[in-house]
Amino acid sequence: MQTGDLRLQAVGWRLAQANAPFCADAHPAIGLLLQDMANYGDPDAMRAAAGIAGDVAVEAVVPGSPADAAGLATNDEILSIGTRRMADLPAAPPGDWQRLTGLHDLMDQVLAQDGSVHIEWRRASDGTVHSALIAGIPVCPSRFELLAKGGTAEADGRRVLIGRKFSGVGYSEPLFAAAVAHELAHNLFAHRAWLGHVGRKQKNIRLTEREADRLMPWLLANAGYDPQSAVDFFKKWGPRNDGWIFRARTHDGWDERAEFVAAELPKIEQLMASEGKADWPTHFKRTVPVGNR
Repeated sequence: MQTGDLRLQAVGWRLAQANAPFCADAHPAIGLLLQDMANYGDPDAMRAAAGIAGDVAVEAVVPGSPADAAGLATNDEILSIGTRRMADLPAAPPGDWQRLTGLHDLMDQVLAQDGSVHIEWRRASDGTVHSALIAGIPVCPSRFELLAKGGTAEADGRRVLIGRKFSGVGYSEPLFAAAVAHELAHNLFAHRAWLGHVGRKQKNIRLTEREADRLMPWLLANAGYDPQSAVDFFKKWGPRNDGWIFRARTHDGWDERAEFVAAELPKIEQLMASEGKADWPTHFKRTVPVGNR
């Protein structure tokens, strides 16, 4: 799981950080994903595997992120976040996920308030204790989570959720990034909230899916990926997944989706050549009514 987590975190971070100038609600982050031993069915076995005495450790550190620059590494034991010591956390039963969510919430809250977060940790490599005040850098608001079960990619308004068995996980990084960009687009445009307001009718869902498809290459271009990767994703994914969402009435056919994405490429190419950025809040044509979120 850690290899997959790192790949998703790195791709998600690259997209969210590069597009932060265009997200009005961008917030500081440090590129750190935690793991809680209570999240597993056998916490003791996981502690032994990670080589830690406590419950909380590093799951993934995004290369080049503030957490990476501070020296945090996979399986380092987290001793404190801000003023909260991990030894003082209330006990959690095996399989619990809420405590881990709360720890990520805590980091976000401290970073939002102070712009930086103090973290103390014990290195897995040599057992030495270190601490640092880590300043965050702006990213678009979304967490990226790899799920142990499931084969779909989804967005819930706050998170991009990728099932471990999702076929796109095995694609090249640019194509995988395209799939992540699609789900990130849903969150950036608050599609879930809009559907909650107007109703999840097929025509409404299709509007949001088409809009997320069309934004994919914009997000990719800003992150340094070839925007053509969004088209290539559909061409690879579609023919192999006729029985899944690409034949659902809530989605256009995969070939139509590729065409809608391709139609965005000339504008993106022009903007990247003239401005060096794909300013989607200014130049992207929204099709979902913005005022009804």
